[in-house]
Amino acid sequence: MTRLFITVLAALLPLLAGAQYPAKPVKIMVPAQPGGGLDLIGRTVADQLSRALDQSFIVENSGGAGGTIASMTTARAAPDGYTLMVGYVGTHGTNPAVRKLPYDAIKDFTPVAMVGGTPNLLVIQPSVPASDLKSFIDYARQNPAKVNYGTGGIGLLNHLALEQFRAAAGLEAPSYAHYRGIGPAIADMLGGQIHVLMPGLAAALPHIRAGKLKPLAITGLQRHPLVPDLPTFEESGFKGFDGVQWYGIVGPAKLPPEITRKLNTEINKAIASPALQQRLAGEAIAVMPMTPEDFGKFIQADIARWSALARERNIRLDD
Repeated sequence: MTRLFITVLAALLPLLAGAQYPAKPVKIMVPAQPGGGLDLIGRTVADQLSRALDQSFIVENSGGAGGTIASMTTARAAPDGYTLMVGYVGTHGTNPAVRKLPYDAIKDFTPVAMVGGTPNLLVIQPSVPASDLKSFIDYARQNPAKVNYGTGGIGLLNHLALEQFRAAAGLEAPSYAHYRGIGPAIADMLGGQIHVLMPGLAAALPHIRAGKLKPLAITGLQRHPLVPDLPTFEESGFKGFDGVQWYGIVGPAKLPPEITRKLNTEINKAIASPALQQRLAGEAIAVMPMTPEDFGKFIQADIARWSALARERNIRLDD
């Protein structure tokens, strides 16, 4: 009888924990300093969950090491739902593809909820004599020494996406500049030092609207409402360019299913709100609601996509 009681109690404890959760403040790690898309996602989710679950969700910014510090803090935390993290394409997509990490982006985490993503777009310096993707490819093939490419850093999404395009288009890159962030790269592009970038839409949009950068194509499966006249790579004859700068919420491995489902349900409710969607649109982020299972599959597919490209293009960062 006692053994049966213990067995039943063991089965009920996770359910009770899920029903009572959260019973104290929850920490959401943001793998970046305040400001920018990652911080926006962390604070937006924290605010929404605080309201929905009547408990404090507190953002803790932990930048540096490409998100490794925040990732390790989260991976090592107790799987009780009181330490979460904004996992994104860097920590759970491109970094695992190009470098050896002290954490396993799949095994050490529980996917909780996808929030949204923003596309990347190919932009050129207005001095480049091309009006569309085809004419740019023709010009770059005929004048490889006259085209300078840039990135916001080796192994980042804007670098891998540009390499994906160069491989698909068969373009040489005799001059390739890697900057410490997309901001300095755009600054040099505005000054004419580089001619080609593939930044996120939010970073490029003000300069596109000012006529200082010329957009040629955008990633994703459909055109973006902020640049409705800009064709996708798919429309332009390049398949497989659906990678995005995505943001979601993850927890430590073995997070109780009841807690995972509760958080996923509340986050999906929040991102269904037109007001919240409009707020995220300010950073060119479109919502991407998923179940925890679908989010997990998404992460695995993203790592596989960029790992294959990194191997093909011999991109590797070994710290």
